[in-house]
Amino acid sequence: MIAQELNTFTPTLQVGASKPKYILWILISIIFFKSSIPYPSSLKKKILQFFGAKIGNGVVFKPSINIKFPWKLIIGNYCWIGENVWIDNLDEVVVEDNVCISQGVFLLTGNHNYKKKTFDLETGKIIVKSGAWIGAKTIVCPNVICNENSILSVGSIAKKDLLANTIYAGNPAVEIRKRVVVV
Repeated sequence: MIAQELNTFTPTLQVGASKPKYILWILISIIFFKSSIPYPSSLKKKILQFFGAKIGNGVVFKPSINIKFPWKLIIGNYCWIGENVWIDNLDEVVVEDNVCISQGVFLLTGNHNYKKKTFDLETGKIIVKSGAWIGAKTIVCPNVICNENSILSVGSIAKKDLLANTIYAGNPAVEIRKRVVVV
């Protein structure tokens, strides 16, 4: 018996933009975002805003970033988005102020329901609150909130909410210790 019957899969994803807008975004993102050319962050911010993203001041965008739907993206002030970050925002992604999203991070807002033969797509919002640090090569899964000043350590996978001022590591990520900030 086959667990899923992919021939019965019916896409239910709501792109949230017209087909011409989406096609234009794909072309622009290849040139300015997925490219390894270090275009200025100010230019990237304007492009994202043109496509409906809400972007704060002082945001740094490194090269080789993949953003699925900019109209479902909110980034606060003074954030860093590292190289090879993939924001797979099938649902809304909210990044508050002073957040560091390190290189190779995957913000994953969708998954398939493996319990159904129809393999239905399910999506969920991701919120990264102020002062959080999402470490290199980590994955944040759908419906996860990374609370204030939380840290997701290198190579970890967040499948549930991260508590404020707490450091997490592993797959699935578990609490390691409290984050203490020395002034």
